[in-house]
Amino acid sequence: MFISSSLFKLYSTAVTPIFQPNPSLHQIKQAHARLIAAGNGGDSHLTGQLLAALAQSRSIPFQYSLSILHSTQNPSLFAINNLIRCFAKSKSPHEAMSLYSFMFKNTYFRPNNYTFPFLLQACGNFKGIVEGTQVQAHVVKLGFYNNVYSRNALIHLYFASCESKCAKEVFNESPGCRDLVTWNVMMAGYARMGQIDDLEKMFDEMPEKDIISWSSLITGYVQNGYLEQGFDCFKRMRDLGLLPNEAILVMVLSACAQLGLIEKGILIHSIIDSFDCPKTVHIWNALVDMYAKCGNIDKARQLFDKMPQKDISSWNVMICGFATYGLAMEAIEHFEKFLIEGRTPENVTFIGVLNACSRAGLVDQGRHYFKLMSQKYNIDPEMEHYGCMVDLLGRAGLIADAIELVEKMPIPPDPVLWVTIVAACRTHGLVEFGEGTGKKLIQLDPNHHGNYVQLSSIFAKSCKWEEVLTTRGLNSRKVPGWSLIEAQGKIHQFVAGDREHERTSEIYKMVDRMNTKIVEAGYLPNISSVLHDLEEEEKINSIKEHSERLAIAFGLLITEAGTCIRIVKNLRVCGDCHEMTKITSKVFQREIIVRDGSRFHHFQGGNCSCQDYW
Repeated sequence: MFISSSLFKLYSTAVTPIFQPNPSLHQIKQAHARLIAAGNGGDSHLTGQLLAALAQSRSIPFQYSLSILHSTQNPSLFAINNLIRCFAKSKSPHEAMSLYSFMFKNTYFRPNNYTFPFLLQACGNFKGIVEGTQVQAHVVKLGFYNNVYSRNALIHLYFASCESKCAKEVFNESPGCRDLVTWNVMMAGYARMGQIDDLEKMFDEMPEKDIISWSSLITGYVQNGYLEQGFDCFKRMRDLGLLPNEAILVMVLSACAQLGLIEKGILIHSIIDSFDCPKTVHIWNALVDMYAKCGNIDKARQLFDKMPQKDISSWNVMICGFATYGLAMEAIEHFEKFLIEGRTPENVTFIGVLNACSRAGLVDQGRHYFKLMSQKYNIDPEMEHYGCMVDLLGRAGLIADAIELVEKMPIPPDPVLWVTIVAACRTHGLVEFGEGTGKKLIQLDPNHHGNYVQLSSIFAKSCKWEEVLTTRGLNSRKVPGWSLIEAQGKIHQFVAGDREHERTSEIYKMVDRMNTKIVEAGYLPNISSVLHDLEEEEKINSIKEHSERLAIAFGLLITEAGTCIRIVKNLRVCGDCHEMTKITSKVFQREIIVRDGSRFHHFQGGNCSCQDYW
């Protein structure tokens, strides 16, 4: 067939955008429009190319993809496979099965070795294990079971459906039918399911490894709480001269954020800056989150302001960061900017705003945003939102309002809400009411140690020591309190009364020095947090050995004068340690930042950023 030079030019102009890597939806539609204008909108080969380009697009409009196939005369298998691929990546992956079923039963269509990987990918994306096993039967029947791409997709499907045993069986069935992707799919599956022993074994047995293999190992460690192993793995990878990918960088920054390790976070940041490539929005978000959770909210804000592009996660990270730091007005200000930009908040956004109101006692603002969430944005409050509101009302002493809110919830209340109310009762001296609520709480959730602690604290408030002993004896599973400090490239962890550290003798000498100086500055011990019937002197000695005191004493020993001491604590700081740290910051002229299980406390010059409201 002869094609004129002008028509050839039109063809070239039309299809050039869709042959580019990762074409935008706008470029694809431009190419489609040119094909239609040239009278070739039904060309099977060219519409197949359009669908192939759509399958690579980040956002795939379902109806548009389908309309392209409907406009095609005698669509090719290539076009149909790419439409299945589009559906697999779309928000309606189950439609891929509907299309396959229709085409298989009603047309000349017969699948090939490309069809089944896309179908199985679709089944994995909607966790269609029943549909997936049906596809597997077709794979076997039509002779494609030894196709490595189909087997890889099948392994992914079984992991997505939490059937790791079946995935392992497929992996072991045919050792000769494996490639690097097969091993990586197994690695990713074990990482997702938290099977760390299997993950490590698989990694060690791999005949070759690439950056995806390392990424799966690090992701598995970090997402399942093995944070230090994740750091060690990252170091091993770097020692081999491998460049980390985006997923690895986001994971190690997440590990830094979870542990509050700013020195390691700064190191990761410097590695990112050394790369000669633009930062993705995910890396920007991870950096902002890391600095916010490591206690450097100013750096987090600086990076947030420099971001060339922001998505909703960027705003959520910043708003939640301000909230955790107690900067309620900054959180609200950023939320209002977010709305002015025309963005639509999601449930996490409102958790940040409501949490900010709770930290600062902004009752009216909290009630306003709680109503706004459902009335304007049609977001049904979830347990976290109710938790923020109950905390807000409880801190403000509005116990009756908090109880009314819990009792009117359309969903069953989480026991944590009642724990929050019991804690508020203790804070505001409603001892009798707190006792009754605490007993109901234990009946509701008898296996949670924190419930027994809360009720014990209520009894201790009334000096009912027999009830304290009885209550604490009902549950032996206690969450041990610890405090971390990162110094000189190492993580140092302390528990109350710890004497395992190699510099224990020096630490306790520093504790004695701290106590002497803060007493001279007016410190009086607050022993209300000691839930034991001890003599007053014994109680005072007990609180002197709390984990954060040991960590601060160690920080004073090994850091230079004038530098900031950063502590991470897994439980909420007690009232006495809070007061002690305030005075220590003044006496020793040190900035001390403590991230406890609830929020940040920034101590400086004898004051705390929480303004004693936490």
